[in-house]
Amino acid sequence: MTADETFVIVGAGQAGAMAAQTLREEGFDGRVVLIGQEHDRPYERPPLSKDYLMDKAEREKIYVHPESWYAEHDVDLRLATTVTEIHPATHRVTLATGEAIGYTKLLLTTGSTPRRLPVPGANRDGVLYLRRVGDSDRVKETLRSASHVAVVGGGWIGLEVAAAARTAGVAVTLLEAADLPLLQVLGPEAAAVFAGLHRGNGVELRCGVQVAEVTGSGVRLTGGDQIDVDAVVVGVGITPNTQLAEEAGLTVDNGVRVDARLRTSDPDVYAAGDVANAMHPHLGKHIRVEHWANARHQPRTAARAMLGQDVAYDRLPYFYTDQYDLGMEYTGYAEPGGYDQVVFRGDLERREFIAFWLSGGRVLAGMNVNVWDVTEPIQALIRSGKPVDVERLANPGEPLENLVEG
Repeated sequence: MTADETFVIVGAGQAGAMAAQTLREEGFDGRVVLIGQEHDRPYERPPLSKDYLMDKAEREKIYVHPESWYAEHDVDLRLATTVTEIHPATHRVTLATGEAIGYTKLLLTTGSTPRRLPVPGANRDGVLYLRRVGDSDRVKETLRSASHVAVVGGGWIGLEVAAAARTAGVAVTLLEAADLPLLQVLGPEAAAVFAGLHRGNGVELRCGVQVAEVTGSGVRLTGGDQIDVDAVVVGVGITPNTQLAEEAGLTVDNGVRVDARLRTSDPDVYAAGDVANAMHPHLGKHIRVEHWANARHQPRTAARAMLGQDVAYDRLPYFYTDQYDLGMEYTGYAEPGGYDQVVFRGDLERREFIAFWLSGGRVLAGMNVNVWDVTEPIQALIRSGKPVDVERLANPGEPLENLVEG
């Protein structure tokens, strides 16, 4: 380690903060510059659609580190600051102020941006998106005064907002273009569980519909139906923030393309978090993961790789959700059309079960719903790559550990 090296991290969210922390934990004694566009210091995003949105968590709880941590660890935190250019040839970044900062290694943790609803009226004041803490504050305030909201998009954000709204006593109409919410993520078998959950909690769930326009009083669908609401919350996915990387000539393909060490096409530039499309050693393909666990753990590998350590990011994708009385964890990776069987273990009606996605008898992913302390054996089943006995897999009386052992 040399004190005259400078590591610059562009993007001061959770991923950037975890990278800075890891650099110091690993003994790096050079300069660390962490640059972010937001005015708030790095924070975690899951509470914005869960506990923080529902007033179950104070604002201070969302931050990755206490305010004093950055000075105490000699991290030069630049908030409300925009990087306008990356110059790989000269190892410099340029800020909107015109200041240039040289770097030895550069890490991109620029995250992603919510996709906008591409219809007339989508920029009206009553149309809300949820990505930053200020967005969560606006949605929270809306739920205090609204009697009826429309949620456009039946992904995780849309469903969590719908659950928060219903818990607050607000009527919800959820509009989803597919035949079921989460259909692309979970497939029809497991997605039906979440459709039933929300209908059972009073959500008017309308699937197979498209929004044509946001009007002064609500939304109009392509079939002509008008739905009058007080506000519209849009959750139709996110787009990775790759503009800086593209303009710098880095390889971009559904995010910034990186190897298993999180290194880009430039050997001194790395990427992690939402923006990184990373080669996954276990899966043998590039994947881009948009969830909390990835933003927490992937930057630690990137930081160690920047320090010259022989590391690779091979954690299995993991995410979780809490909606009403349902808690869920999902481990693994099963893309649409990539599996041939879904096996359920437990009680679907009571929503206490584990679902497994299989291909050729091998477990690709597992989702535990209101069943706990099973993540490790699910991971072991996936990593083993061995065919399992489906009858034993479906039997709640058979310990999962036994299946791993054969």
